[in-house]
Amino acid sequence: MYPFASASNPKESLYKEVNLPEQFESALLDKLVQADHRYLKDLKVNVSNVLKYQNLSRKEILLVAYATAVNEKHSALASGLEGLAVGEGATEAEIAEVIACVSLMNANNVFYRFRHFVKKEYYETTPAGIKMSIMINPVLGKEFFELLSLAISALNGCEMCVTSHEQSVLNHGGSQARIYDAVRIGAIIRSFAVLV
Repeated sequence: MYPFASASNPKESLYKEVNLPEQFESALLDKLVQADHRYLKDLKVNVSNVLKYQNLSRKEILLVAYATAVNEKHSALASGLEGLAVGEGATEAEIAEVIACVSLMNANNVFYRFRHFVKKEYYETTPAGIKMSIMINPVLGKEFFELLSLAISALNGCEMCVTSHEQSVLNHGGSQARIYDAVRIGAIIRSFAVLV
C-alpha cells in the first residue's frame, strides 16, 4: 500500500504509521513537506516512538491513540487507528467503549473544570447529575478505562479529572510509567492530528 514510504517520503511514512490512506490530503503537512522542514523528522520519530512504548500493549497504545483521534474529531485518523487496533485484537465492544469513554470524559471535563475554576460551595456540593454507569464494570477493565479517562482528561485540560483518574489508575494496579506513556501518546497523536 505504501511502496514509496521511506525517510525521503516523510508524509507517506507518517501516514503508514497511523494507517491513513496514501491519497489523504493534508494542506498543513504538505506545507512542511514542500519546505523540507526539519520538524518532519521530529514528528516522524515522535509518532513512531509513541506507537511502540513498552509499558502498554500494542492494542492499548492503539486504543489510546484512537481515543485521541476521536476526541480531536478527526474521523480519517480515527478510522486508520481503529483499523490498526482491530488488527491487534480490539473487539467491537472495546472500540464502542473507547468512543463512549471519550464522550463521557468530554461531559465530565467541562463540568468538573467549571467546578474547579469557580470554587463556590453551591457548585461543589450540588450533585453533578451526569450518569456514568459505564465506569462501573468496563469491558476494557477498570485500570485501562481509568487510564483512557486520564489521557482524555489531560487532553481536555481538566485538572480535577486528571488528578482523580491518575489516582484511580494507581489504585487499580496501574503504574506511573503506564500513566506517563498514555498521556504522551495523547499529546503526540494530538500534535499529529493538528497537521492532518
